[in-house]
Amino acid sequence: MIEAKNVSKSFDGFSALDNISCVIPDGCIYGLVGTNGAGKSTLLRLLTGVYRQDSGEVLYDGLQVYENPIVKKDIAYVPDELYFLPGANMNRMARLYSSVHPGFDNDRFIQLAEDLRLDRKKNIATFSKGMKRQAAIILALACKPKYMFFDETFDGLDPVMRNIIKAIICQDVEERKAVAVITSHSLRELEDTCDQLALLHRGGLVLESDITKLKTNLFKIQTAFLDEYDRNRFEGTDILHFSKRGSVSNIIVRGDKSDIIEHFNALHPVILDILPLTLEEVFTYEVEALGYDFSAIFEREVE
Repeated sequence: MIEAKNVSKSFDGFSALDNISCVIPDGCIYGLVGTNGAGKSTLLRLLTGVYRQDSGEVLYDGLQVYENPIVKKDIAYVPDELYFLPGANMNRMARLYSSVHPGFDNDRFIQLAEDLRLDRKKNIATFSKGMKRQAAIILALACKPKYMFFDETFDGLDPVMRNIIKAIICQDVEERKAVAVITSHSLRELEDTCDQLALLHRGGLVLESDITKLKTNLFKIQTAFLDEYDRNRFEGTDILHFSKRGSVSNIIVRGDKSDIIEHFNALHPVILDILPLTLEEVFTYEVEALGYDFSAIFEREVE
């Protein structure tokens, strides 16, 4: 289990992280989302012991991570900006990794390289951006670490390769009760992969929740009545968002689904539809409820 307790980090007077606390249990895929400058990469570097926090603690089963080789031998970290030895091929990098990680599995390294069709003898500098990302992930997974950290994991990967990498990471977490921490700008990338999600904004942890809970206690309701009405008709309901066009309203409510349906049916609507929400919509309305301008938080991808 990883624990961050009241962690803060500043650079030349700029507060990159402010009083962050989170708990990441074993056997969990933990997603970090937010825009550039939200503090995702800084938090990853604190969790992996690359940076030392200005205040607070980062603990692995009660042990400090910073400058602790006992903990770090069980950590594999794939940063956003990849680094390979000049002129190195994957075989040379594998020898470097095996000298640092006693659990490095060379057979698995070879198998993963073959599965992803990467030439282990070819200079990595000649690889495409996506191939370099694949090479870094293969080397990290071959270490068989208990704790895996991936910064912008899917950047540069085509859709097929993204699904393959997701499947491999999920398998590792399930089989070895490992921990995977993944950052991304896109909620859609993490929606079907993570067990828990945390939203960072301007160095603060805005929201942290089990992904199943996030998607099962928030609902979009379309409803209409024959007479004129406004938001006050739904008093007693936890409404995060209300909009009305003509006689039809769209309402985002939080709570137990069966209770909500019963409450709305008692109002005798002429239309009542319960619609599913995407994870991005869930975060939109949760963050709006906290008083944040969501449009300033996420960079939406153009499909």
